[in-house]
Amino acid sequence: MQWDVFCRVIDNHGDIGVCWRLAADLATRGEAVRLWLDDASALAWMAPDGLLGVTVLPWDDADGDTPPGDVVVEAFGCELPAAFVSGLARRALPPVWINLEYLSAEAYVRRSHGLPSPQLNGPGAGLTKWFFYPGFGAGTGGLTREPDLMERQQAFDADAWLRSMGCARQSDERVASLFCYRNPRLPELLDALAGEPTLLLVTAGAASPQVTAELGPVLRRGALRAHLLPSLTQANYDRLLWASDINFVRGEDSFVRAQWAGKPFVWQIYPQHDAAHALKLKAFSDLFSSVTGHHAAGPFWAAWNGLLPQPLALPPTAAWQAASRVWCDHLLAQRDLTSQLVSFVAERR
Repeated sequence: MQWDVFCRVIDNHGDIGVCWRLAADLATRGEAVRLWLDDASALAWMAPDGLLGVTVLPWDDADGDTPPGDVVVEAFGCELPAAFVSGLARRALPPVWINLEYLSAEAYVRRSHGLPSPQLNGPGAGLTKWFFYPGFGAGTGGLTREPDLMERQQAFDADAWLRSMGCARQSDERVASLFCYRNPRLPELLDALAGEPTLLLVTAGAASPQVTAELGPVLRRGALRAHLLPSLTQANYDRLLWASDINFVRGEDSFVRAQWAGKPFVWQIYPQHDAAHALKLKAFSDLFSSVTGHHAAGPFWAAWNGLLPQPLALPPTAAWQAASRVWCDHLLAQRDLTSQLVSFVAERR
């Protein structure tokens, strides 16, 4: 099928990261994808080689001259150009119109996933848009997972990759990756990590200047040494997660990829002015605890997000690692998002 995926890049690259992974996964399964973006600049480092089957187009070119494909995906409520919607309405067999929503473990996801949204006015009057919600269990749209992801992960040589990146670990070091927004509790985290031999791999973006400001040019504190990474492709970011013993992630895309790594992870959720992020974090924490029986990670996540005043003391490693593996296996038991999306579309065509 011909897919049109629309994405507005708001900030922090999470939206384009999610949409590129979806487009790439569809293309590797034989689908044709046009990815419409208002800002494609992040793809220069995220996916510099592009991918056969994915055509990246500027948002403003969706002016009605391009006939819509078989499926139109509106990511995160980005609102399609009116001229393009008019093209949907003109087709004898209208495309399947999907509203791909944000990821959450909250109860409304199961209630809302797959529901129709009839369009009553505007250029799309008479059409139906369908809600498609990613999620963590039955009754949701699942998570993006390429068919060969786990096989690639199992064949991965972490030490060889670290050496290739110029940051080989010492024999007694744990490895931690840090991808974060600005966070006032970062100094406490560095103190906690400095208590035992740790190699901290710091991603480009908001994390690097914060770590540099705290540790100075030597990038050391106690038993902690930090290494500043360049901007990574999505493929190399996945490898970073696989090579680390604990992953600090943010937003949505890195959050999902850390769960597939099967390692302890700490999620910095995108803060919202109405504190909706606190409810979202609690919903995920409660689900993680109920599935794994592990209750120490949730309070640490809340503290890292500034929602609890407790000290940033890392949970014991062995139990946390075991819980992370149980959680990954739980996710593997459900169908991945792309497979579910293709089936969903086929049923509605």
